[in-house]
Amino acid sequence: MKLLYFDDYRLGILKGDAVVDVTDELGDIPVVEQRTLMNGLIARFDDYRGRLETAVAREDGQPLSSVSPRPPIPLPRNIDCMAVNYMEDGTRDEPAAINGFHKSPSAIIGPGDTMVLGDIPATVFEGEAELAVIIGKRASDVTEAEAMDYVFGYTNFIDGSARGVGPANNVFFQVKSRDTFAPIGPYIVTADEIDDPQNLAVRLSVNGTVMQDFNTSDMAHQIARCIEWTSSIHALEPGDILATGTNHRGLNAFMDGDKVELEIEGIGSLAINVRDDLKRTWSRNTRLQHAEKGLEGAHTPQLSGKYAK
Repeated sequence: MKLLYFDDYRLGILKGDAVVDVTDELGDIPVVEQRTLMNGLIARFDDYRGRLETAVAREDGQPLSSVSPRPPIPLPRNIDCMAVNYMEDGTRDEPAAINGFHKSPSAIIGPGDTMVLGDIPATVFEGEAELAVIIGKRASDVTEAEAMDYVFGYTNFIDGSARGVGPANNVFFQVKSRDTFAPIGPYIVTADEIDDPQNLAVRLSVNGTVMQDFNTSDMAHQIARCIEWTSSIHALEPGDILATGTNHRGLNAFMDGDKVELEIEGIGSLAINVRDDLKRTWSRNTRLQHAEKGLEGAHTPQLSGKYAK
């Protein structure tokens, strides 16, 4: 099942190229506001699944092209992101120590929205293509063996980053938690529809050119281990997001006017825009291309605009 929000945060289920509005079927779920209805449904999904399947069977829905999609989880309690969690196509000799960071839920945007690059002295702005896990029930001190039982579903996630800002001991907060730096969507795919989340093709394109192209089989610490580790630090709640990391070799500068599209096998396609009012520019080299040219630094330097050196 594929669940989404659309228009004024109506909750829908995808049926082919149409969306069936099931909001009225969920009227007895207590919510603080409409944007938390998805979290409430996830927590009670077993009780509502039959009702939703019946509603989808009897309704034709409306064309997906006629509605405005929204982020499918606009108000998670937590966004936890794994750091350095890929073997980088075998170029790492061994996995990095398991690690992660917390990203502000207020950074979330959805399909068709715009990532805004602020007036800060970042050395580069990047967006990391990631498979995001949606937690289905409260998870605290979960073992790796049982961890996948806590997965409700999956969605696309772009981890926006403003590199080179902040003091060395406060990097993740200033780099990762800026407004608009957590695009997700276009919908949540329930776990039963994904045969093997550890074998999914991931592709991120910028203006139609594929920049990141890797497979989730390259994860250094697999999803179950990530859930075990994260839930040992704090409890995860229904609707929380666990982003599983990226292969850094294809990372590239995001710039004003860019059209970015992330597609993960079986998870759909998330398209966003990029805006930079300062119109700064960088080379289109990926990190891998930059390294292959023997150039200094981890990424291509800024070429023009405010803060260029």
